[in-house]
Amino acid sequence: MSNKEILGVIGNPIKHTLSPVIHNNLSELMDINAVYTAFNVEEDLGAAIGSAYSLGIKGLNITVPYKQEVMQYCTEIDELAEKIGAVNTLVRTDSGFKGYNTDMPGLARALKSKGVSLEGRKIIVLGAGGAARAVCTMLVSEGADTIYLVNRTIAKAEAISSQYENIVPVAQADYKSIPDDRYIFIQCTSLGLKEGDGLLIDDDEFYKMADYGYDLIYNPAVTPFISKLNSLGIQTDNGLSMLLYQGIIAYEYWFNVSVSDEISGKVYEKLQQALEDGTSLNQNVVLIGYMGSGKTTVGKAIAEKYGMVFLDTDDLIVKTTGKTIPEIFEESGEQGFRDIETELLRKISSLGFLNTVISTGGGIVLRAENAELLKKIGKVNYLKATPETTFERVKGDTNRPLLKAEDEEGLRARITQMISDRMSKYEAAADVTIVTDDGDLNRVIKDIMNM
Repeated sequence: MSNKEILGVIGNPIKHTLSPVIHNNLSELMDINAVYTAFNVEEDLGAAIGSAYSLGIKGLNITVPYKQEVMQYCTEIDELAEKIGAVNTLVRTDSGFKGYNTDMPGLARALKSKGVSLEGRKIIVLGAGGAARAVCTMLVSEGADTIYLVNRTIAKAEAISSQYENIVPVAQADYKSIPDDRYIFIQCTSLGLKEGDGLLIDDDEFYKMADYGYDLIYNPAVTPFISKLNSLGIQTDNGLSMLLYQGIIAYEYWFNVSVSDEISGKVYEKLQQALEDGTSLNQNVVLIGYMGSGKTTVGKAIAEKYGMVFLDTDDLIVKTTGKTIPEIFEESGEQGFRDIETELLRKISSLGFLNTVISTGGGIVLRAENAELLKKIGKVNYLKATPETTFERVKGDTNRPLLKAEDEEGLRARITQMISDRMSKYEAAADVTIVTDDGDLNRVIKDIMNM
């Protein structure tokens, strides 16, 4: 692995997340050596969080369905996140991860970026689910005046309003009881996500009370709510700006930086383009093979070309143990090293990496469990080179404990024997075999990605 800091988002499903667009562009624009990916965690969130911490991951975002569950795995929780009852950002500390909620500060910052001030304003919030609860908490903290919380069933609205003096619960059927005035409207229901969805309230006179409207939904960009207000000449925005700023605030926590308006604007343009084009993260690429087969060179090149994360299992072992590979062999022997290697693969598997290229140590296939774990992690590519090619590539490398030999002939013989002994294990563990003797990096990359 390079010395890049690793960041990511945990969720399920997560393949089409836009978060990497935000954070990888932030890193590029701010010249910060970090890379952001996604982790598809289908079960055992606690194990995934533990693996992320032990692997040295600097920060995480948390999305559906884990924003509440993750709180039990935080060693500390920010006061606002505690009030909202949900965590969407984890910041690494010496004792574990601290949980924050940047969704609502992100919404507040998005509104401010549009010139919309909440202080002293009257607000109409549509919906009374978890999102509306969080929005109401933010509105109160930002100094909003009266908040009318409109929902089909008034009981849910009453449950939220009971926590605050300035929130008035309103049943959908009684929406006309809201006094005629000028309001900021915030749409917090799921209406608009599906084709054919309508409005919670379909009455032009009701929406004419708005002088600004915000829909938390960003895909599709134009919901029935947005369409209705626009038809009445009322300014609107959708949740894409909230997505942007919740990510920016998380990034500021992770690196103790301040993201400028100029950079925010550039990232927003990238986000809009990605939403228009559609996003889907690449399947993981796992590279196995004997020393000198080109795993690191090929892996880094694929990651660079396709915007993927690059991990090297040997580098990760050095980072997490604080010891060099020769030191581990000296202290624990090959068996001890293999134990560490297997535990590392278990952690990578439990965390559900996506969009990642994983370069492995030459002997990782010697254990049957490792081969099984590698296939769970991604598409396994065996990079194959002849003993002579391998000799030319690794001679003079003193950082490989298993290649110690008195002279070049001894080294040749050792390489030839080890490749012969391991060949069947490489082939059994691999989904595809790719020969790398010609050193044609572009051809090897093409072969791997075409598979």
